[in-house]
Amino acid sequence: MTIKVVSVAQMRAVEAAADAAGITYGDMMNEAGRAVANRALAFLASLPNPTEARLTFLIGGGNNGGDGLVAARILAEESPALVRLYLLTRRDDELFKAVESKGVFIAHAEDDQRYRLLTNMIASAALVIDALFGIGVTLPLREDAAKLLRAANQALRLDDEDELDIIDPTQAPPHFPRPYVIAVDCPSGLDCDTGAIDKSALPADETVTFIAAKPGLFAFPGAAAVGKLTVAPLGIPGSLEGLKAEKRTVVDAGSVIKLLPPRPHDAHKGTFGKALIIGGSVNYTGAPGLAARAAYRSGAGLVTVGAPAPTISALAAGLLEATWLLLPHDLGALADSAAPLIREEAAGYDSLLLGPGWGREKTTRDALLKLLTAADAPRSRAALGFTATSAVSGKTNEKPLPPLVIDADGLNLLGEIDQWWKQLPAETILTPHPGEMSRLAGMDIAEVQARRWEIAAQKAAEWNVVLVLKGAHTLIAHPDGRVAALPYKTSTLATAGTGDILAGLIVGLLAQGMKPFDAAICAGSLHGYAGELLGKRRQTERGTVASDLFDALIEAYRSLGV
Repeated sequence: MTIKVVSVAQMRAVEAAADAAGITYGDMMNEAGRAVANRALAFLASLPNPTEARLTFLIGGGNNGGDGLVAARILAEESPALVRLYLLTRRDDELFKAVESKGVFIAHAEDDQRYRLLTNMIASAALVIDALFGIGVTLPLREDAAKLLRAANQALRLDDEDELDIIDPTQAPPHFPRPYVIAVDCPSGLDCDTGAIDKSALPADETVTFIAAKPGLFAFPGAAAVGKLTVAPLGIPGSLEGLKAEKRTVVDAGSVIKLLPPRPHDAHKGTFGKALIIGGSVNYTGAPGLAARAAYRSGAGLVTVGAPAPTISALAAGLLEATWLLLPHDLGALADSAAPLIREEAAGYDSLLLGPGWGREKTTRDALLKLLTAADAPRSRAALGFTATSAVSGKTNEKPLPPLVIDADGLNLLGEIDQWWKQLPAETILTPHPGEMSRLAGMDIAEVQARRWEIAAQKAAEWNVVLVLKGAHTLIAHPDGRVAALPYKTSTLATAGTGDILAGLIVGLLAQGMKPFDAAICAGSLHGYAGELLGKRRQTERGTVASDLFDALIEAYRSLGV
């Protein structure tokens, strides 16, 4: 299934189209409530005593509250004594009456002075389901709603102060976990178009959204409150008007499994392609090594590292599988005289990565420009690794570069070239973080972050590149308007060198014959998934170094069954 991403206005139009096609609003609400109930049951099944776990529903007055009431009715049919409702405003509709008839405990905010009852209902619950406000919320929240949410947040943190006095964690008493929070459609107080969020909003451990994802669920600061995201299609076909033409998607595991190249049993190293990585300088020796290891971990058959000669001895001892291309240098930085040699060698490879560990010396920028413009420069293998090179004239016809990835300082140097995008082969993959993107696009980082979806799509089309706008959540944009969001956000990856690993995974998948957009999607997904697995396995996101990801990548493959 392809998970689309639509705005709130588009979602309204999709719902109207579904209703007109015979899938009524009532049908959709019933399916939404059932999807929430199923996620609640899955959580309860993980508890030691699920039949004794209490569930507290926070119910609003609109359709979001209606979805919550359907879920409450379904769960109350099995264990009515464990389901409790807390209503922001009184309801007297059929949805409410259906739950009331099950004999569940019901409380109303207007009767709860100082929110003492709310505090007890949340603090004593194993699961809290937030069905107060949906995708149509207007910020800032009304004061009564904000007060209720502040009280709910406080109830979730009742034991925090006690924990602050612990000096020796080995002597700490057993921690009673706070309630798990499931948000219905979106966390209450989140703008689903922009990612803006009210300061009183209730963060969720999991969000169950309906029919399609919404861009605000992937935009910070709001994305921090989403938790794990589940998309429930509610039986709405992808061919429905408003969904079929939408080019924004969320990448799911099934898509990655289908896209990854096969691994036939009669394969040899040539089956899986050859990747060439041009990187490194005396100040940044490790970057091309990380990229090369990642290219091998992607499944590439052969990986060659081209680097300034003084850096290769530092790399080779820790990278036994790679082959090496010694390149001319200027005081340890890639020299412009390396360009014709790189171009000649690249003709024998299936993919090419430029940039990791380059530094920002002028001679390296000139090498990049010469390489991209295919200048008929004299070629020589003499004096490799020295500041000066001797030239032997002899012009030959230039071959096109293989599928290309530019990362790290390659991007920074690219931005110094006038109208640089005109020098790139079509569908070159660029992998900027927000700072690099701001320099390439000539705009503030704050603007890049505030308009990530729009800017990624716009610049991919304008520059005719596949753009990997890194961050949480990473966006991958194609020149034809497609934009795919990766569903991963973890501080495990917020450490030096993880970007080199991502670039290496991409170039390795390109070497195996994948299309640039597909290679970027799969590499980004494996990278993000490995980061999350690493944090879960260690039960902390702290203390990671980039090389820790390599074993986690194997675990990611195993988890995906590939």
